[in-house]
Amino acid sequence: MLPLLLTYSLSILRLMTLNQFLVFTALSLLPISELRGAIPYGLAVGGEIWWIAPLAVGINALVPFIAFIFLDTVHKILLKLKWYEKIFTALSTRAVSKIHAKVEKFGYAGLLVFVAIPLPVTGAWTGALGAWLLAMNRKKSAFMVIAGVAIAGIIVSLVLLLGIKSLNFFIKKI
Repeated sequence: MLPLLLTYSLSILRLMTLNQFLVFTALSLLPISELRGAIPYGLAVGGEIWWIAPLAVGINALVPFIAFIFLDTVHKILLKLKWYEKIFTALSTRAVSKIHAKVEKFGYAGLLVFVAIPLPVTGAWTGALGAWLLAMNRKKSAFMVIAGVAIAGIIVSLVLLLGIKSLNFFIKKI
């Protein structure tokens, strides 16, 4: 998957400047924006939805793997720092409170739905963190997070396309 994503990404560089591509990639990976910020940005810099959305989904789909690797290695070292422990405890408590009831009620499907809803604080990072904190099966939870990311990508793309197309109703063509 990663070689295909890299090949695809490099071909995109012909359509975006390197700076725009790096910003797009960062937005796709950052916990705050994820693909909810990357897709609109990609469209704003002149990209087409048919390649912006799949690329944002592909990059955002790397999040559960990055999160699990980070939480299993670097996180354990950083926990020795008081400020990090304080921030992590606050974030993890919030993540568990948001996701625990849904996972208890719906299982892995609840994780998928949680990640698929493109709202603030619901996404791949929170889903992966919640799955890790709840000691869910890594393969199943990574698959559900990726599926949720794909669904969120479709939802965001449709909202943007319908929103942009609806503006044409208000704009007079000359």
